[in-house]
Amino acid sequence: MDKEAYLIGKLHSTHIGDDAAIIGDKLYSMDAFFEGVHFQREWMSMKQIGRKAMLVNLSDAIAMNAQPQYALVTVSLPKDLTNKEIDELIESLEETAKAYGCEIIGGDTVGGEKLHLSITIISQSHTPLLRRGLKEGDLLAYTGRLGESKKGLDALFRGETLAPDARFYEPTLRATFIEKARAYLHAGMDISDGLYCDTNKLLDVNKYDFEILENISDEIGYSGEEYEMLIAFPQEYKSALEDVAKATNTPLTTFAKVVQEGERFPCKSHHF
Repeated sequence: MDKEAYLIGKLHSTHIGDDAAIIGDKLYSMDAFFEGVHFQREWMSMKQIGRKAMLVNLSDAIAMNAQPQYALVTVSLPKDLTNKEIDELIESLEETAKAYGCEIIGGDTVGGEKLHLSITIISQSHTPLLRRGLKEGDLLAYTGRLGESKKGLDALFRGETLAPDARFYEPTLRATFIEKARAYLHAGMDISDGLYCDTNKLLDVNKYDFEILENISDEIGYSGEEYEMLIAFPQEYKSALEDVAKATNTPLTTFAKVVQEGERFPCKSHHF
């Protein structure tokens, strides 16, 4: 068990286990975006840092078919950060939140050696999509083209430059697809730790395994921070979901079937 799983296992709230905690019709989620862990400052402009920090937090709400409403933002500000850079960062955070109907209503600031952000999103849903709900025979599918985030990260480590719209900078959130597909789905989550690990998480919660239908390469399976969707649905809805995917211009790949006893993916924890 890695340290993240160990820590979560020490908490006793019944609200833990999904991309966000559900209290009534409100959903509460939080993610960190830390320099030296999730990015290097020399890799990104302040605008890109602010945008990605907000997008990865909005992703939890989108993944659960929730409408983001409010955000609380905590920022650790290094001494060498200029006022112009702070302006660019805050403008980007606000613009990105506003594009998804979300308002920054407060937070906190502290001084620090590095640029760290932690964001809480408060959202609302009357039909949230949970991780629990898998049934034997369900199909597993993912949206988008996976693998580009890791390719981008590897390129940055080699000192290369990425295009401004590279997946590492610009994850795509599938809000419209999830909203239109919700009626056909049994379970789902966003892909933040890679398809391999997140598929195992979904199966763990529901106590199932899978039977592979389409082979997955390690370049796809180990690529984290994709923020595409992993979804589960009954086989009879496959055609309907493919229609939704086509209507929303969402690539959709069905890769496995849920079974009682089958396979699991190899999973390397990269949190610590």
